[in-house]
Amino acid sequence: MELLRDVLSWVLLVGGGLVAIASGIGLRRLPDLYTRMHAAGMLDSLGALCVLAGLGLQSGASLVTFKLALVYAFLLLTTATASHALGKSALRSGLRPLEGVWPAPGEAQSVGPEAGDRPGGTTGPA
Repeated sequence: MELLRDVLSWVLLVGGGLVAIASGIGLRRLPDLYTRMHAAGMLDSLGALCVLAGLGLQSGASLVTFKLALVYAFLLLTTATASHALGKSALRSGLRPLEGVWPAPGEAQSVGPEAGDRPGGTTGPA
């Protein structure tokens, strides 16, 4: 039984690490604030859940497991609020989400005439 718990724990820890790596790549490669917020949210929700669940399995039924659950609950409440506030303030300040289809990797990307000097390369009126 101990071996099963250890294997499941390590699967969760490695899975959480892989989600963290994928989120980091998404933060680097995604084009604008709104899609990057999605990548960061994926890390906060799924990545943290996997890592904290793996740590909870390693610690067994103890006070540490309860504290890890509290940490996860705190993360869920604060990251959702922070993401909402960030997105809302970006939209109010005039940063619009990008629209249209992105070209495949290696293809040239055309920029519309209105996107010239706008931060994030967004299109549309300022």
